[in-house]
Amino acid sequence: MFDFLKKNKTTAQQTSQAPSTAPELAASVALSSTATVEAKASLTDRLKKGLSKTRQQLGSQLGSLFGGGKIDADTYEDLESILLTADLGVNATQKLLDALKARVRKERLDDTTTLKAALKSELHALLAPLEKPLAIASNTPFVIMLAGVNGAGKTTSIGKLAKLFQSQGKSVLIAAGDTFRAAAREQLQVWGERNNVHVIASEGADSAAVIFDAVQSAVAKKIDVVIADTAGRLPTQIHLMEEIAKVKRVINKAYPGAPHEVMLVLDANTGQNAVSQVKAFDDALGVTGLVLSKLDGTAKGGVIAAIADARPIPIRYIGIGEAIDDLRPFSATAFVDALFDE
Repeated sequence: MFDFLKKNKTTAQQTSQAPSTAPELAASVALSSTATVEAKASLTDRLKKGLSKTRQQLGSQLGSLFGGGKIDADTYEDLESILLTADLGVNATQKLLDALKARVRKERLDDTTTLKAALKSELHALLAPLEKPLAIASNTPFVIMLAGVNGAGKTTSIGKLAKLFQSQGKSVLIAAGDTFRAAAREQLQVWGERNNVHVIASEGADSAAVIFDAVQSAVAKKIDVVIADTAGRLPTQIHLMEEIAKVKRVINKAYPGAPHEVMLVLDANTGQNAVSQVKAFDDALGVTGLVLSKLDGTAKGGVIAAIADARPIPIRYIGIGEAIDDLRPFSATAFVDALFDE
């Protein structure tokens, strides 16, 4: 039944060093010179640093709004504008405002200085359902299928995930299933060498075939975790969305019950477009977890609230920096504290 896969039988490929002619690859895997120092900082401190642009967007405006005075219609109008500017989206913003107004009535709040704590509490309540850390089951292998649009940060996230799982004492195999972009294979091979992780890749092969072989290899070698990359695609490319759904089915043929996690990588810089991506990929694949990358480079971190309102799929990890350990499990409490606290 799977003769078409045998025609593209892949072999393990690893490069001995990063290509010197591809600075973008080197940059993507370079470790920050301050990584050792930063590793000693608390998660909240690192989050505050990573979310500095979003916090600045919110903080300067909320500071004046919460400075004192009577709570009235103008207060709520100003707050609505501030939340929309931080990319929370219309629906999530309205939900927060409705909850805030109900709290003000119930607790008889009358001064804007009391609104900060109330807003933090309501935002935490909205985001808390997304806080569900990834649990690696005892399946051998536990197969994670990654999806996302081009440029979302899939390959970099894979390298960081591999390092994270290794730190937990797990063996890892990477399947370079993005067979359409040569740089994706090379980048994963560089990550593989840096982390001493086996990478299965094949130039010009069918994506499903590469991942099929990788999963079968992992089964034979009793590898703990397989991370399968897939080619980037736009949600509007219906034929490509159907193709990635086929990849998921082939993974199940290679190892019944797999993939055990369908993880979508989102670039936080895309703001509300990230919500559309979540809906489209979830409809096509049944997404079970999200990675929100590049939070350190955007003022649109509020999009997490929009995702929580539109499609509350667990956010497994957030990217808050360039260092290899800057991919962190999502914590609603730490996230909200980092947004509001000075």
